[in-house]
Amino acid sequence: MPHLSALLGFALVSFGMVLTPGPNMIYLISRSIAQGSSAGMVSLGGVALGFVFYMLCAAFGITALLLAVPYAYDALRLGGALYLLWLAWQVLKPNGRSPFQARELPVDGPRKLFAMGFLTNLLNPKIAMLYLALLPQFIDPADGSVLMQSIVFGTVQIVISVSVHVLIALTAGSITGFLGTRPAWLKAQRWLMGTVLAGFALKLALEAKRA
Repeated sequence: MPHLSALLGFALVSFGMVLTPGPNMIYLISRSIAQGSSAGMVSLGGVALGFVFYMLCAAFGITALLLAVPYAYDALRLGGALYLLWLAWQVLKPNGRSPFQARELPVDGPRKLFAMGFLTNLLNPKIAMLYLALLPQFIDPADGSVLMQSIVFGTVQIVISVSVHVLIALTAGSITGFLGTRPAWLKAQRWLMGTVLAGFALKLALEAKRA
């Protein structure tokens, strides 16, 4: 089993990443605003299944395979940094939008909501980066089965992410209404998100290659 310090460290990283805007957050907020919190919760079920898929892939060796290929880690790290910088620009550009700004979406049935939530998470580079680049740094073969450690860390990430997204789905309408009547708050929220994303991207791009 992983050490408590490793679990807490990974939990902190997972919490920080789920709070930064990405495809999952934007889709769940948009769906919850357009179709209600119940639709957001159904979509979240698909997102959660995507987390399970990534966890199992990492646990059964895709991470080890990627990191064994020369330059694969650097390519993934730099690709992730560029993606986060692109997200930051989308938020900070003059006509950029906050994830909490209301937008129109067509009304979808439960099956499509679930499928779209799953595909949104499956194609989410931020989650791929978390599992394929960050998770291996918390695993220590001396602590026992790598497979079991991967599952434990993955479970921690899923619990944290789903809990945060539940709150987002349930409160998206209220937050949007609050920010919609306070343009200065909306602008501050955009700049805060953009700055956090850019800072995380630079840190990721400049970190040393993993030994």
